[in-house]
Amino acid sequence: MDKMRMESIDMTEQNIEKIGALFPNCITETKDVDGKPKKAINFDLLRQMLSGDVIEGDEAYEFTWVGKKAAIVEANKPIRKTLRPCKEESVNWDNTENLYIEGDNLEVLKLLQESYLGKVKMIYIDPPYNTGNDFIYRDDFKQSAADYDEDSGVYDEGGNRMFKNTDTNGRFHSDWCSMIYSRLMLARNLLTDDGVIFISIDDNEVDDLMKIANDVFGKDNFLACFPRVTKKAGKTTDAIAKNHDYILAYSKSASPTLFLPSHTDEGFRFSDEYETQRGKYKLNQTLDYDSLQYSASLDYPITVEGETFYPGQSYEKYLDRKNGNHARADWAWRWSKDLFDFGYENGFIVIKKYDGYSRIYTKTYQNCKIAKTASGFTIEYIQRTKAISTLEFVENEYSNDNSKKNLTSLFESSVFDYSKPTALLKTLAQYSSTADDIVMDFFSGSATTAHAVMQLNAEDGGHRKFIMVQLPEKCDEASEAYKAGYKNICEIGKERIRRAGDKIKSESPMTTQDLDIGFRVLKLDDTNMKDVYYAPADYEQNVLDLLESNIKEDRTDLDLLFGCLLEWGLPLSLPYQSEDIEGCTVHNYNDGDLIACFDENIPDSVIKTIAKRQPLRAVFRDSSFSGSPAKINVTQIFKELAPDTSVKVL
Repeated sequence: MDKMRMESIDMTEQNIEKIGALFPNCITETKDVDGKPKKAINFDLLRQMLSGDVIEGDEAYEFTWVGKKAAIVEANKPIRKTLRPCKEESVNWDNTENLYIEGDNLEVLKLLQESYLGKVKMIYIDPPYNTGNDFIYRDDFKQSAADYDEDSGVYDEGGNRMFKNTDTNGRFHSDWCSMIYSRLMLARNLLTDDGVIFISIDDNEVDDLMKIANDVFGKDNFLACFPRVTKKAGKTTDAIAKNHDYILAYSKSASPTLFLPSHTDEGFRFSDEYETQRGKYKLNQTLDYDSLQYSASLDYPITVEGETFYPGQSYEKYLDRKNGNHARADWAWRWSKDLFDFGYENGFIVIKKYDGYSRIYTKTYQNCKIAKTASGFTIEYIQRTKAISTLEFVENEYSNDNSKKNLTSLFESSVFDYSKPTALLKTLAQYSSTADDIVMDFFSGSATTAHAVMQLNAEDGGHRKFIMVQLPEKCDEASEAYKAGYKNICEIGKERIRRAGDKIKSESPMTTQDLDIGFRVLKLDDTNMKDVYYAPADYEQNVLDLLESNIKEDRTDLDLLFGCLLEWGLPLSLPYQSEDIEGCTVHNYNDGDLIACFDENIPDSVIKTIAKRQPLRAVFRDSSFSGSPAKINVTQIFKELAPDTSVKVL
């Protein structure tokens, strides 16, 4: 049986394997810190393999900063961490498909790389804007406490230091760039191939962020930069009042799936005998027009209802044009003769009379259009949509004033500053997700994104799931949040989801009966496994006694189960059940995706019962078996009863 590694994947090693599959001649060997050989890339040879020209020098078009290479290394570096379930803070633990994760988002993103690889349809983040007073995540603490001023940072509840990035810092922009770069690298992996990410930012870093996003997602995958009104008015001591920020939109690939809004133009107000199938229609175009480029084939007489029509309404000018007396741009029909005949026969033409003369108009239906085929034309039924405007978010509905109203409608006071309005996140989710898609926010703050997802699901009947990630940053003791009893930001976020969910259901009780307003709370923590590093000569009997179990004493079966889910890349929101089999507790995750038993001295009969169910995966403690013969026996049982089951031990 294989041993579970109980750490996040080594993305560097994974990338080397991928490159080696394509360019095996570029794989070489080097030595790690312990002097052991390991695979590496011959980058000079790889560069040459990817170029038809001789490469000399290192000049290239790129955006770089002090610490960029270190940020890449940090993103790819594996960690020995886990996510521990917290049922008592969760809502509807057994049935919900939503997740709320507390912890450093860089480490959480690493842990989610296998479970949610290519599964998230939309990501929204509202990272620190780097205004000079933001606390940002400090990913690599190489400085000693003596070298690092206590006043320059704060700690979260887990004892992790956050770094106050003031503009007096010599690496003010570089530190921020490194922080966001590593997280976007990992976030991209989680997006579906047609997924989209939206990032809020203001003037301080919009330029750098765009260059970083171009680097991570590709410049060709830039979708738009939406300005968003932050306030319509307000006092300022500056010469220029700053009343907007931005939302950058990028796709993972060149073919994102966007769900465009319905075309609800009030011009669709006319009815005819086709309304049931085609919807209402509008008359906003005459058939004739003063063309940009005259075409003789589009200049022909039309006789309908006993009347003959000419482009421009003049028979004399028609004759002049036919005799060659026409301008480069002159009157013609918009439709060819064949298209007109089809349109007239199928009800797409209207003759309107005005003060003694008539004009030909074409109908534009709400739900259909004329489409060309290989043999002629056909009526194609469509859902007419309109493009998303880059000025979508300049109305007050999307301002910070409205976000305060959202919070005060749920809480007695404004417990969180600078949150985004629910309408903003609901609209973004509406444009980029549907049905059972996953929406993620790894700077979730007050959990506006979760609120918006639940609201949208209530309105359109969707079953979108959310994943919120937030560092449990302490609330200032002078803040309204702290006075209201919230010690950290996560407490605010979780309570907002609870209150928002209850409010949404109470407002529409008949249509929200099946609405998922629950969430599983998971908290980032050190690995479930003991960290023991003894040389052989250091082992004594008392040490061996301590090593009878390699699992930390404070870890529960549920902790171990979710640690296994992360390693095996299973989603963390699927149903599971536990049962007693001959006095042993057996956990069955998602009806056989994984069956686990973490008891000591598991009898063969229980092992056989588990094997007979033929799960895809099975996991036990290393200490569940008395010795090597027992382990061999387990292997043999699964080989006979469930040969396709992958069996591992902790």
